[in-house]
Amino acid sequence: MHLVDSHCHLDNPRFAEDLDAVLARSYAAGVRTILTIGIGEGPAYMGNGLALARPATASTPAVYASAGIYPGNAHEAAEADYARLEQLVQDPNCIAVGEIGLDYYHAESPAPEIQAACFVRQMQIAVAARKPILIHCRPNDGTPNFPGLDVWNDLFALIEEHWTPHDITGVMHCFSGTQAHADRSLANNFVLSFAGHTTFPKSKDLMAVAVSTPLDRILVETDAPYLAPIPHRGQRNEPAYTAYTAAAIAAARGLTPQDFAQATTANFRRIFGVS
Repeated sequence: MHLVDSHCHLDNPRFAEDLDAVLARSYAAGVRTILTIGIGEGPAYMGNGLALARPATASTPAVYASAGIYPGNAHEAAEADYARLEQLVQDPNCIAVGEIGLDYYHAESPAPEIQAACFVRQMQIAVAARKPILIHCRPNDGTPNFPGLDVWNDLFALIEEHWTPHDITGVMHCFSGTQAHADRSLANNFVLSFAGHTTFPKSKDLMAVAVSTPLDRILVETDAPYLAPIPHRGQRNEPAYTAYTAAAIAAARGLTPQDFAQATTANFRRIFGVS
């Protein structure tokens, strides 16, 4: 069985002491391809993912990378950072731009117009490079941050103006929206990637979205070291645990783990142009 962890953060300090063991466990669990995200703690760290990219071996997975400026760091982005991103995306191991988008959850997030400008600029870079984008979209969930604003509406407005007309796909990373958000994402040529929280008991609506998503438009991820699935909830997440999320979604869809793994791996290869 060949699974893909379509989104994780191997450069996170929580992997600093045992990354080799983490990769070995990933391979043993059947997770043979990993996409690690190059955002780090700000624009200066966009190359972190590429520094970890490597081909597969007989006992470790292939690791690809993305590069981008996280919305929470949009206020730090300078022209030199965008120029560097343009260079990074030319590397064959940099297969996507991201994670990029909008975050209205954290009180310290930059103003919406600053996030939007950074998002648009990175979409333009991705269009020029013909690379998919990895979308981060987090609402305020009733907190007083960004009152009266709907992050999904703002996100789709920007996507539909600056991305969809170019007919390049992208990924709604760690999808946590409603069925309506899923439908609009799919209509804009995005695929949906589901993380470990899809397995949580209170995530029945989210699991229903995962079940309804067309089989050729779905991916699985860990977002490690965050959001470990059941039965490891609350622990450090790692790519090997992709198998738990994949198995849970496969069972809910009435598929074998092998068939679901085959479908999601084929999707990843098609979207990112890798083998």
